Amino acid sequence: MNQKAYKALEYYKIINMLTDKASSSMGKELCKKTEPSTDIDEIRHMQTQTKDALTRLFQKGNISFGSVKDVRGSLKRLEIGSSLGIGELLAICSLLENTNRVKAYSRSERGDSLPDSLDGMFEALEPLTPLTTEIRRCILSEDEISDDASSNLRQIRRNMKIAGDRIHTQLSSLVNGSARNYLQDSVITMRNGRYCIPVKAEYKGQVPGMVHDQSSTGSTLFIEPMAIVKLNNDIRELELEEQKEIEVILSNLSQMTAEQTDSIRADLNIMVQLDVIFARASLAMDMNATEPIFNDEERIRLKQARHPLIDKKKAVPIDIRLGDDFDLLVVTGPNTGGKTVSLKTVGLLTLMGQSGLHIPTLDRSELALFEEVYADIGDEQSIEQSLSTFSSHMTNVVSFLKKANRHSLVLFDELGAGTDPTEGAALAIAILSHLHEQGIRTMATTHYSELKVYALSTPGVENACCEFDVETLRPTYRLLIGVPGKSNAFAISSKLGLPDYIIDKAKEQISEQDESFEDVLSSLESSRVTIENERREIEQYKQEVASLKSEMESKQEKLNEQRDRIIRQANEEAHAVLREAKEYADQTMKMFHKFQKDHVDLSAVEKERQNLRKRMNKAEKGMTQKTAAQKPKKELTAKDISLGDAVKVLSMNLKGTVSSRPDNKGFLFVQMGIIRSKVHISDLELIDEAEITTPTMQRTGAGKIRMSKSAHVSTEINLLGKTVDEAVAELDKYLDDAYIAHLKSVRIVHGKGTGALRKGVHNYLKRQKHVDSFRLGEFGEGDAGVTIVEFKK
Repeated sequence: MNQKAYKALEYYKIINMLTDKASSSMGKELCKKTEPSTDIDEIRHMQTQTKDALTRLFQKGNISFGSVKDVRGSLKRLEIGSSLGIGELLAICSLLENTNRVKAYSRSERGDSLPDSLDGMFEALEPLTPLTTEIRRCILSEDEISDDASSNLRQIRRNMKIAGDRIHTQLSSLVNGSARNYLQDSVITMRNGRYCIPVKAEYKGQVPGMVHDQSSTGSTLFIEPMAIVKLNNDIRELELEEQKEIEVILSNLSQMTAEQTDSIRADLNIMVQLDVIFARASLAMDMNATEPIFNDEERIRLKQARHPLIDKKKAVPIDIRLGDDFDLLVVTGPNTGGKTVSLKTVGLLTLMGQSGLHIPTLDRSELALFEEVYADIGDEQSIEQSLSTFSSHMTNVVSFLKKANRHSLVLFDELGAGTDPTEGAALAIAILSHLHEQGIRTMATTHYSELKVYALSTPGVENACCEFDVETLRPTYRLLIGVPGKSNAFAISSKLGLPDYIIDKAKEQISEQDESFEDVLSSLESSRVTIENERREIEQYKQEVASLKSEMESKQEKLNEQRDRIIRQANEEAHAVLREAKEYADQTMKMFHKFQKDHVDLSAVEKERQNLRKRMNKAEKGMTQKTAAQKPKKELTAKDISLGDAVKVLSMNLKGTVSSRPDNKGFLFVQMGIIRSKVHISDLELIDEAEITTPTMQRTGAGKIRMSKSAHVSTEINLLGKTVDEAVAELDKYLDDAYIAHLKSVRIVHGKGTGALRKGVHNYLKRQKHVDSFRLGEFGEGDAGVTIVEFKK
């Protein structure tokens, strides 16, 4: 694509932001070379990679590729058989270690996640752990080779140490013995890599040996005594052997590395590509951007689009359509209203999308694939080329008209400006008509009323405007498609204090047709605002109606449930009464038949009748007072009940906690305040978080505690760093919570130290009635630094 569009749309600023997100030098270089692609398959692949990387960032956090150093030169030297230096081997080792870390990042927390487009790249990474281990074993730093790099090197260095010790022994005897009076200082020093002693110049003949240096004043000579010349020579020879052995070690390491050059080069390329992909994802996270959908129908649909270079907290989102019902959009309105920003937003988001970057819009926004983007934005007049503002714009227009086709996006800012308004408007209409006839997607901003009329009267061309609030003299920056904008010059001037007679005179200068057109625009704008306000009110009413409907449905459902429950209960009671009445009637008939056969007197019959009457009265009374026994919502089993569970005893209508396991018959004990009762499991119902009143706290106002608290007490308390008083106060509360939570034992961490804290804890534990026993920790439990406490059952 042409570089002018990059500059006009400030694409390079986006690339600089992307470059800052890359963590490696090679990744930054590749980011700087990022350009929009014209291959839709490649674009979709890059967008998918950005989306998958963004998902990983949200799931696992950031990842750095900072240790990816450019080792391509070292790999080429290995291929021709050269040996690498310490720094080069460490750079390769660092690359492989970082590769291992990145591969581990891919594996962490993947779980059952679906495969994505980055899995193949992560799986292709080869950390080459044996090679990195060997390099780290042999090389400690850029200045030091390990003694364990080879047995020969270890022996050489041992011999060097022995020779050095001998030299120090002999020199120490000289310094502290026979040559003491001849020395400037009683020290041993080195000159030119050889051990020397500082001798006063006047006594140089008294200390036989080789002079290696003298002080700046000449008063001190640094002499190597003859007695240690051979030992110094031995050390120099050993140093040469050491250097040769180091070269052998580096050669062996280089040979091992050379065998893996293909894998290392592949790792390097993948790491750089991943760095760029995650840089795109990180930029998308900062911009709160989403993946655009690309189509090959030259159709743009941006939802709540924001210009990426404007603070996302201040930017006003806009909806933009182009290439759907119309291929030419004419944006009008006053200056500083946001016309140019809207224009740049379309062009810049197109370039970003085709570069594999997410765009700051709502989800499911669409972008078209364009082979070229042409943008004529801003003032490009050039004194050197003798070009005026109009000339520079026309130069751009001419080049656009020569190259643009159906697969191009053309953007004009203030088309036709900088010359006579009548001629400029005519030229603008002619240029836009030519592009429209070719079906080229075009967006242009203008102040000319003629272009507004052209957009209104031409099929496939649409007006748009940037909303402006005349009352506050401020733009709202909202883009309204389908509505031509007013310049509002008269209204703005009047608000700023320009006298009315000047404004009236100005109005006389414009034609009646133009004034009528402006009046129509004013009427349209007023109608649009009214309709939009009514639409908001209707939407609010809809939400209120939906809320009321949902509330009514919920109430009706509850009423229906209550009605069904009452009817069902009444039917059950009626059935029971009828059955009992039938039994009474049957028994009565039997009794009468018996009396008839046995010829019992009437007094006995009357007595029996009175008994039956009493039983029927009792049944009638039960019919009005009898209520169904309360049943649990869910029948519980022994598996459903645990110690400390919050339950409700239905027969007593009391809440409590389970304090024992159910026996074979289903009976268990429940603590209800100070009452501990034995109940059957069928009389219990589990509740979420009952308030339990403990016997020891019932008399105080703080006697109620939440079960959720005691149920989640830790099995360990850490008292390190506390005084005995602080520790005992905290331990007292902790042990109460742990005992209520039915913990069998807890672990108190007090450390060893002076033993004062341990002694204070033990003295406190001896006084606690609910503590069965305590002991110091054994090996593996913390030794004397912890105490294990067992509670009474």
